[in-house]
Amino acid sequence: MTTKTRLEHDFLGERELPDDRYYGVQTLRALENFPITGVAISSVPELVRALAQVKKAAALANGELGVIPADVSRAICAACDEIVAGALHDQFPVDVIQGGAGTSTNMNANEVIANRALEILGKRKGEYQFVHPNNHVNCSQSTNDAYPTAFRIALHAKLGQLIAELRRLQQAFAAKGREFADVLKMGRTQLQDAVPMSLGQEFDAYATTLGEDVQRLEEARALVLEVNMGATAIGTGINAPPRYTELVTRRLREIVGTPLVSSENLIEATWDTGAYVQIAGVLKRVAVKTSKICSDLRLLSSGPRTGLGEINLPPLQPGSSIMPGKVNPVMPEVVNQICYYAIGADLTVTLAAENGQLELNVMEPVIGYGLFTSISFMVNGFRVLREKCVDGITANRERCRELVVNSIGIVTALNPIIGYEASAAVAREALVTGRSVAELVLEKQLVSKELLDEVLSTENLLRPRYINPRLQKVA
Repeated sequence: MTTKTRLEHDFLGERELPDDRYYGVQTLRALENFPITGVAISSVPELVRALAQVKKAAALANGELGVIPADVSRAICAACDEIVAGALHDQFPVDVIQGGAGTSTNMNANEVIANRALEILGKRKGEYQFVHPNNHVNCSQSTNDAYPTAFRIALHAKLGQLIAELRRLQQAFAAKGREFADVLKMGRTQLQDAVPMSLGQEFDAYATTLGEDVQRLEEARALVLEVNMGATAIGTGINAPPRYTELVTRRLREIVGTPLVSSENLIEATWDTGAYVQIAGVLKRVAVKTSKICSDLRLLSSGPRTGLGEINLPPLQPGSSIMPGKVNPVMPEVVNQICYYAIGADLTVTLAAENGQLELNVMEPVIGYGLFTSISFMVNGFRVLREKCVDGITANRERCRELVVNSIGIVTALNPIIGYEASAAVAREALVTGRSVAELVLEKQLVSKELLDEVLSTENLLRPRYINPRLQKVA
């Protein structure tokens, strides 16, 4: 079977392409030059849609300013609308990591849009004398303003997904906090017994810390609303007509539906990647804190007989090919690994941002890859953590209470009444003999039975009241 082909050329020469491809010669060269990750830009649909939105805004502005013919502007806009709606995403095969500061990605978009616009006008693919990838689709632009702007629009959308998923995870922990409000357990510091608390308080603290990270993500997300459309090559606006910057930014704001603003200094904005550094840092913060929670869940559910065993995680799959009946905490484990990836990506983004010399940062492709993958992994990971783990956690109430009753740490509650020295002596003896703190305190007649019951009551241990030692009677 013979596949129909067409010839296209750039200043390096002619190349033959299958005629069913909407991309052109420059995309073909990029496919040959950058077989790096095997991950195409089509794997980030938000970026493909954002590229089409940028090209539509440019076509509208150029059409209004009379820089390109009205019928060409309309055809470009129609092609862009189709891509935004999900069409032709398979025609964006360029690798996400590439040299050239994103030029290959930008030209991939220019070629696909030009060839689809040609079809809309009743022409054949490759008849660029009617709609040209550079002269028309890329008119009044450069890779250096179109690509970063699309990147920021896509990043804003991706961060919105992460914020929504993290908020749902926060709510799941808060629900468990309410469910476990009356479950008495032992708090721990340095993996040693500390003082009693409720399991609900522990889970409510997890919800609170995730809520703080939702706020930090929202703050960081706002940074990418500043774009540099109209900067063209280095921020001077060369080859862009008067009023274009203001007009294209306004049209883009209307198309995307977010409050995008033009940077005050387009030269600075063309090379500055500070927003990405801050976002990567916030993602690292989210990763560190969420991973800590997952490690806690693994500890709290350890056992089931020889560990802490205070909670049960939903059993999802057999945990061993050799040990029958073993079930592992696979959801916290997978989220731990996702978080480690995001922590490492922060360093990648940092180094790439630092290495953007002079008027352009050519490392934005790897910055984008690091941020997009981290966010995607987190969105997916946080969702399964919530659905397959947190929502199904149950408490081992008797186990939790048993550990409190047998703990040496409850002597801390008696410290204001019998003093530090006496409390330490009781703790030491309890540790050596294996007897309970309560038993020893009563035997030594350090407090009355009534006072001991009050101090060690569940109500007082969960919501400690100050008991003035001078008002108490010692037995």
